[in-house]
Amino acid sequence: MLGSVREIARTLLSFAETRTRLAATEIEEQAVRAVEILVWLALALFFLGLALLFLAIVILLLFWDSNRLLAAGLLSALFLGAGAAAALVARSLNRERPKFLAATLAELKLDRDRMSRP
Repeated sequence: MLGSVREIARTLLSFAETRTRLAATEIEEQAVRAVEILVWLALALFFLGLALLFLAIVILLLFWDSNRLLAAGLLSALFLGAGAAAALVARSLNRERPKFLAATLAELKLDRDRMSRP
């Protein structure tokens, strides 16, 4: 009797693991769509960056006769600071990212292994 209950439990856990893997696959497909959106966002940011660059050139041309070196230095410091801050945020976010559904799948495997023991 106990063996059949374990077999049923093992079957149910296997079913749950299969469904979880299916859900993970569907979520990964959504992630691919999110990457596509991110590519378009990157393009938008690229062109906005070009606009910012040309704005910086306009500012330099405005101050060309009076304080061109000060204007160039301040703009360079601003861009360098913004780039460094963005890189630090990206690095921090990447380090904090957990592996997708790893804890759930590991727990299901442990449950299945526990049910397999005599």
